[in-house]
Amino acid sequence: MLSFRVDEDDVAAIQRWATELGIDRSALLRDAVRLHLNRLASEHDARRWEELPLTDGESALAALADWGPAEDWADWGGAGDVDSSR
Repeated sequence: MLSFRVDEDDVAAIQRWATELGIDRSALLRDAVRLHLNRLASEHDARRWEELPLTDGESALAALADWGPAEDWADWGGAGDVDSSR
């Protein structure tokens, strides 16, 4: 359980959004806190990537991502000869 004070204007905005979204205020606040914590964590992750770049071993598989488009297998094994009227 968490309790904190909120500005009256913020209370009104929270209630307005909760009503519009069809959820209760607690759900809205839980989601807002979770999203904010995720954003803070991602900012921390970005700094860690800058401070500790990947080693050669960790980045060895990156070349696999540059394979290009997959081959067209439509004509393989007569697949193109299938009668689609059945």
